[in-house]
Amino acid sequence: MQNFTFYNPTKLIFGKGELEQLKTEVPKYGKKVLLVYGGGSIKRTGLYEKVTSLLQEIGAEVFELPGVEPNPRISTARKGVEICKREGIDFLLAVGGGSVIDCTKLIAAGSKYDGDPWDLVVKKAFATEALPFGTVLTIAATGSEMNSGSVITNWETNEKYGWGSPVTFPKFSILDPVNTFSVPKNQTIYGIVDMMSHVLEHYFHLDENTNYQDRMCESLLITIMETAPKLLQDLENYDARATILYAGTMALNGTLNMGYRGDWATHNLEHAVSAVYDIPHGGGLAILFPHWLEHNIKVKPERFKQLAVRVFEVDPEGKTAEQTGLEGIRKLREYWTSIEAPVRLADYDIDDSKIDIMADRAMANGEFGNFTKLNRQDVLAIYRAAL
Repeated sequence: MQNFTFYNPTKLIFGKGELEQLKTEVPKYGKKVLLVYGGGSIKRTGLYEKVTSLLQEIGAEVFELPGVEPNPRISTARKGVEICKREGIDFLLAVGGGSVIDCTKLIAAGSKYDGDPWDLVVKKAFATEALPFGTVLTIAATGSEMNSGSVITNWETNEKYGWGSPVTFPKFSILDPVNTFSVPKNQTIYGIVDMMSHVLEHYFHLDENTNYQDRMCESLLITIMETAPKLLQDLENYDARATILYAGTMALNGTLNMGYRGDWATHNLEHAVSAVYDIPHGGGLAILFPHWLEHNIKVKPERFKQLAVRVFEVDPEGKTAEQTGLEGIRKLREYWTSIEAPVRLADYDIDDSKIDIMADRAMANGEFGNFTKLNRQDVLAIYRAAL
C-alpha cells in the first residue's frame, strides 16, 4: 500500500425528497445561478419545474444552458463559460447525469481562466480556481457527482480526454433515487456497466497489501450484480434504484482506491472509440473491458484468479491461476450479456475502417495504463479482438 492523502469535500445529500435542500445550499454561494442540463428529459419528468420553483423561492436569478450532449462537447462548455463571464454568474447547478456534471466542471473552471477552456482538458493549463457548483443527479453511472474528474469531447478534432483539478469537486450533490426512475432501460444498463468498470479499473493494480481495498471492490461488484437484475425488471423499484445510485457514487469518489492507483487503460481505449463514433460510454466499456482483461491476464494471473473466485465464484480446483482468471472473464462477459449490454463493436456498426484513427487518439499521450503499459500494437490488438 502506498502513502496517501484522502480529500473529498463534496457534501452528499441522499434520499427521497432531498431536493428541498437546494433552498439551504444554493444561497451560500450567491444569487446568479446558471442552470445546466441536457436534452430536455428533466422537463418531461417535471424535475425542471421543481428545481426552478425552488430557485425562485430563494430569489435566485436563473440563467440556463440546455442541450449538453451525452458525450459533452467543448463547444457547449465554451457557451457556458461565455454566459458566466458575461452575466457574472455566482453559482452553477448541474441537473442531469455525468455528462451534464462533467460539462459543468469545465464551465466552472473555464470561467476563472483567461484562455480557451480546452487548454484545461489537454493540460496546456491547470485549473487553480473555479466557480462553485452543485449537482442534482438523475442517472447512476459516472460518479462525477462526488469527484473532481471530467471527460470532454472535441468533436471537430475527434478528441476525448479526461481531466480534473482539486477545485472541481461539487460543493454538494443531491441524490434522490426517485429522480432516476425515468432513466430508460438501455441507459440504466450503460450506467451499471460504467460503475462496474470503475471498480475493475481500481482493482487491477500492482501494489501489495491492499486487502481491505480489494474486499471493498469485490463487495461493491457483488452488490451491483445482485441488484441490477431486480432493477431491470422493475425500473421504478425504489430500493434497487437507491442501491445502484449509491454504488455508482462509491465506485468513483476515492474511497475504494486509497493507497494505490488503478489501471484506467480501458477508459482511455473507450474514449478514443466514442470520440470517433460518439457511442455510449458504458456500451463501449462493456465491449472493450473483457478484451483488455484477456490481453493482460499474464501480467499478474493471481489477481485475475482472486477476482474470479471471490466475485464470480469460479472453482479454482485443478486449474492454473490463468485458467481460473479466464473463466472469471468469461463469466463477466456472460453477466453483461445477460443484462443486454453490447458485446462487439459491430453492435454499433463499427468496423476496422477507422481503427488506425482510434489508435491514434488512444496513443495521443504515448503508452498508457498503470497495471501494464499499452503500446500501439496492444491497442490495435484489443480493438481488433472487439470488432
